[in-house]
Amino acid sequence: MLALNAQDIHMQQRAASKQEAIKAIAGLLTQKGLVEAGYQDGMLAREAQTSTYLGSGIAIPHGTTDTRDQVKHTGVQVFHFPDGVDWGDGNLAYVAIGIAAKSDEHLSILRQLTRVLSQDGVEEQLKKVARAEQVVAILNGETTGAQALIFKPEMVLSGFPASDMTTLQAVGAGLLKNHHCLNNEGVSQLVGGSPIHLGQGHWLLGESEGVEQTGVSVVMPATSFTHQAQRVSALWCLAANNGAHLPVLKTLTQWKADEQLAACVSLSPQALVNACSPEASTDASTAIASTDAHGKVTDEATKEGESGTFTVTNAHGLHARPGAMLVNTAKKFHADIQVANASTQSASVNAKSLMKVIALGVKHGHQLHFTAQGADAEQAIAGLGNVIKEGLGEHA
Repeated sequence: MLALNAQDIHMQQRAASKQEAIKAIAGLLTQKGLVEAGYQDGMLAREAQTSTYLGSGIAIPHGTTDTRDQVKHTGVQVFHFPDGVDWGDGNLAYVAIGIAAKSDEHLSILRQLTRVLSQDGVEEQLKKVARAEQVVAILNGETTGAQALIFKPEMVLSGFPASDMTTLQAVGAGLLKNHHCLNNEGVSQLVGGSPIHLGQGHWLLGESEGVEQTGVSVVMPATSFTHQAQRVSALWCLAANNGAHLPVLKTLTQWKADEQLAACVSLSPQALVNACSPEASTDASTAIASTDAHGKVTDEATKEGESGTFTVTNAHGLHARPGAMLVNTAKKFHADIQVANASTQSASVNAKSLMKVIALGVKHGHQLHFTAQGADAEQAIAGLGNVIKEGLGEHA
């Protein structure tokens, strides 16, 4: 997976324009042997098509699909501009992540950044950083404020071969430690704790000692077993030193009240994380109830308004350019438009938000399910279906 590293961060850069910044980044990508010299033209052409400014002081300049053959090796080079660079429309970029990708490896960074952009104060932090390691920490979401919650798909482990609760506790604690949520003391405390039975095979275990950052992990055994005469299908582990975990507790409480706890084990890790996010735009139970075991959207989700399901045929899925075209199409309509990745059972998000659309992780062949409400809802669904069928500005 493509990752951000301190050695790829170049501090204290200056540029009079975004074109000058892109040329400098392209030059370094070439110097590092990641791309051919012609890749610069693709980066400039891409910027001329649609701005690569994401928000919160971050831009992601990269080439067009036509210049992918100029990429020798997948990689990134990151420039930090303490004075900012005008990226158009009054947006100042303090960090520009130059991406060279042979296929869709860069989507992992985009999904990571969408979580960072949802936090407050990122832009202000990027103005003040002095070291490359600090930039990496911010972009990885490790320093985006005291109330940040660490809950990622890789912190959801299903099918683990365990037959006792202590083993699940140890694994859950290990996941939290690996993501810098618990120190050694916290791990010991969590492993020695006493989980609470929530119902329908779900258990909850929390710890406030030895917590470095609030986080959540979930471990599901390959085969359910019993603990204290109750079934064990999943153990939720919370490490909390603030209130960032409260949305997760609220979601679990709602699932319990709606008797949906048993159903949530069928969600993909990404869909589970999305459903527990405070930014989730749909009711948590609806996120479960509206998809069947195969990720298809059921009739329950389409009782009101217009809806449509379309298959993405772009070879590299919804990266920035086709994603922007999809969002710009949605913005042409007054209707409230929501979209879900039916293939991964994701929660629905605002189809007019580029960050949220890219965060769906849409790949070639995935199905997008749209719902629209408003006077032009029918036209919106038709328009979105047409632009997807036409390849979202690319040759599908």
